Amino acid sequence: MKYLDLSFADPRRNLACDEALGDDCEAADGGAVLRLWEPAGHSVVVGYSNRVMAEVKIAACEEKGIPILRRFSGGGAVLQGPGCLNYTLVLGNERPGSFGDVGQSYHRVLDKHRELIARLTSEPVEFQGTSDLAIAGRKFSGNSQHRKQRTTVFHGTFLLNLDLSLIEACLPMPSRQPAYRQGRAHESFLRNLRVDPARVKQALKEVWQADDPYERVPSERIEALMEARYDRDEWNNKF
Repeated sequence: MKYLDLSFADPRRNLACDEALGDDCEAADGGAVLRLWEPAGHSVVVGYSNRVMAEVKIAACEEKGIPILRRFSGGGAVLQGPGCLNYTLVLGNERPGSFGDVGQSYHRVLDKHRELIARLTSEPVEFQGTSDLAIAGRKFSGNSQHRKQRTTVFHGTFLLNLDLSLIEACLPMPSRQPAYRQGRAHESFLRNLRVDPARVKQALKEVWQADDPYERVPSERIEALMEARYDRDEWNNKF
């Protein structure tokens, strides 16, 4: 598997890069790449079909100068910022055009992440809901995916040292909640791992055997997606 450690200062360009990597691997008739990145500033990112007015405290974000963006995969709204470590995995589908069960596809990725975080923290890690990882019922990793004909893009966040009070300020209670949340507020439901990001990065590289550098960063595709989607209000506020 190829490895790419690449973070952009512009949060929009980080989202565009994830989509561009998926497009690049799909065009190359499959492929596998692990990208790791860390946000330089705060942003709120909603899932592809989320309604911004329902999932985001818009006035609070405007007051704090936090942009509201939209990704190309599903799932709920999240706050990105310093203290988050993000991963992107592009994996070849086991059978082209045959996507299989969504839950099984998440287990393909998250079982590995569950085991490596358990080793790093010496705490039992749980697979919860559709695509969460938690310790003692408190979520530290949310994940989503986007499926293509030959490849699937999985991406998600590890909360390492994020200001959780800012999540309370920017995000209301989500419209859809997993049963294990039990109505808890963000600060009672979420937790930071308090692990050095370098240790998590190294563990991810090892578990995915990502040994070779990814040398063809799809810069032209990133810029095209920025122009067509991520830098446009029509995209970010489409619902």
